[in-house]
Amino acid sequence: MATILLIIIYLAFISLGLPDSLLGATWPNMRLDFGAPVDAAGYISIIVVVGTIISSLASTAVLKRLGTGRVTFISVAVTAISLLGFSYTHSLILLGALALPLGLGAGSIDAGLNNYVATHYKAHHMSWLHCFWGIGAMTGPIIMSGFISAGESWRKGFLTVSLIQFALVVVLFLSLPLWKRAEKNTLTTAHEAHPEAAALIPPADNVMKIKGVKLALLTFLFYCGVETTLGLWGSSYLVNVKDMSTAAAAGWVSLYYGGITAGRFITGFVTFRFTNKALIRAGLLISLLGGVVLALPLPDMFALVGFILVGLGCAPIFPCMLHETPVRFGKANSQKIMGYQMALAYTGSAILPPLLGWVAARTTFMIVPPVLIGYVLVMVLCSEKINRLMHSAASKAS
Repeated sequence: MATILLIIIYLAFISLGLPDSLLGATWPNMRLDFGAPVDAAGYISIIVVVGTIISSLASTAVLKRLGTGRVTFISVAVTAISLLGFSYTHSLILLGALALPLGLGAGSIDAGLNNYVATHYKAHHMSWLHCFWGIGAMTGPIIMSGFISAGESWRKGFLTVSLIQFALVVVLFLSLPLWKRAEKNTLTTAHEAHPEAAALIPPADNVMKIKGVKLALLTFLFYCGVETTLGLWGSSYLVNVKDMSTAAAAGWVSLYYGGITAGRFITGFVTFRFTNKALIRAGLLISLLGGVVLALPLPDMFALVGFILVGLGCAPIFPCMLHETPVRFGKANSQKIMGYQMALAYTGSAILPPLLGWVAARTTFMIVPPVLIGYVLVMVLCSEKINRLMHSAASKAS
């Protein structure tokens, strides 16, 4: 039963990734149909992020009331309906309105499934879970590109992704009895995933007062700042600073995302030998090295090395930090903290890249590597401080 449920969770994460890159990949065609300016995609994206942040913050109460299975089922259904609306609407205002439920559907499922896997499964599953998100994020543009290349409307791309989501809705509906049975075995499976004494931290009325929580939230904020900033502005950096062609720059950025996805697949196997703490530390150091390589005045080929290093470094950080949440702060507090972590992660993606872009457009894109290095250094300081707090707490407990 646990294996079947895990497969369903993996499928849900593919579906979570499918819409994430669709808007950006489709917008050059979409905006012509709507008669919209180029920057309108940014406003739609912000609406999606706002919806995601709201549902992430509300996820604890919603999951407690409905359970992970029903929340996942409802969230994917809302996402499918929103994408179906995208495929048919001819109004930019309605497109913006549909963006809100698209974000709302993503937030609760993200927080809920991340916490479920963190508390019920071992670390390698968390890494592979986020690898499957990457597969979804890469598949969305491939589907869209296939329709556009064949001379079909972009609307068919959104319709196809929507139908895939509806197919998953049926699977999730049929799996609801599995979730109910899994909840009865929750204590046993949770102990198998996290036998550590640190996971016995009692429930807290205000989780923000638990030592290390604020540092963890900062780490998530800046992690997504690194991942999204290089993805959004990496091509502009290569074109404006390295005098590279747009096509070549786009190819190098795709290798960056490929590094993250492949790195998470590999990390799943590495977790059998190394702890989450060790992998987070290694990921941070590799990302820092990648940022330094990008910042140094080296031949252009080293920029590719820098991109791949940052991608490989990012690979273990996010899933391993999520999986450590119950260990760091206790299983009883993990769902609420998970919601906060996802909210801060989305906030980092929404705020830090546009802020850097605004500054770079008025100065130079040469600031991209130093800013990335600064973000990683903040993460290193926060992460090591959390490790010291956890070590101190474990010493007192023994």
